Amino acid sequence: QVQLVESGGGLVQPGGSLRLSCAPSRSIFSLNPMGWYRQAQGKERELVATITNGGRTNYADSAEGRFTNTKDNAKDTVYLKMDSLKPEDTAIYYCNAEVPVAYGRPPVYWGQGTQVTVSS
Repeated sequence: QVQLVESGGGLVQPGGSLRLSCAPSRSIFSLNPMGWYRQAQGKERELVATITNGGRTNYADSAEGRFTNTKDNAKDTVYLKMDSLKPEDTAIYYCNAEVPVAYGRPPVYWGQGTQVTVSS
């Protein structure tokens, strides 16, 4: 089992910034990839960004150029810096991690989610 603890959500005005953090209960080197998803009210959960052990990132079109997914190996923490936030970014943001396995489907773990609200 892997616990993922998110923090950093909150209320921000349009155009503002927030930084989300995700701290797993085990070394981030054992999790690959890690990522962020979000779910707005009445909508399905969608990918925001992912990051591999090697630092390779992938972003949804809606996040490209505004969000930055990074990791601090020394702190075993993954971050999502969100700039130029828009009202449509309002959602619950979830941290996600996969545990690589030699065979079969890798187990996937989710955090409890953190609310991000973009409103004036």
